[in-house]
Amino acid sequence: MVKVLLVCTGNICRSPTGEGVFRHLLAEEGLSDHIITDSCGLESWHVGKAPDPRTIAAAAKRGVDLSELRARQIQPDDFHDFDLLLAMDGGHFNGMRDQAPKQTQDKIRMFLEPVAEAIGRLDVPDPYYGGADGFEDVLDLVEAGSRAWISNLRNGFQPK
Repeated sequence: MVKVLLVCTGNICRSPTGEGVFRHLLAEEGLSDHIITDSCGLESWHVGKAPDPRTIAAAAKRGVDLSELRARQIQPDDFHDFDLLLAMDGGHFNGMRDQAPKQTQDKIRMFLEPVAEAIGRLDVPDPYYGGADGFEDVLDLVEAGSRAWISNLRNGFQPK
């Protein structure tokens, strides 16, 4: 069993989208019993709240239900409990590295790392202050990143 944690700022846009899409794709590929996902934020602003309504609506259009997810903040145990911690942008990556015990820092990776060269970016942009098209763009990026990570994990990638 591999445990994957997706991390953004407040856990209401990018990381719950990642969690939901990742889970959806795992279910489609029959891998839900082998890889589990969760998401959280670096900040506590939205703890206990559902994802942003625009996030829920955009995901629902693609058949991904995020309505049951609730925001939580990253905890010290997460660095030990998860095999792979995926940062949605460089700020999240640096924030996690600052908090992580030294022996767990190799588990922290960028979410778009396996597709960065092909798509020309490493950060998933924050759609919070923009329009609906930003949420669609995030979904496109998250689908690409999720498919790549699932493929890597299926093909023997071993988180440290």
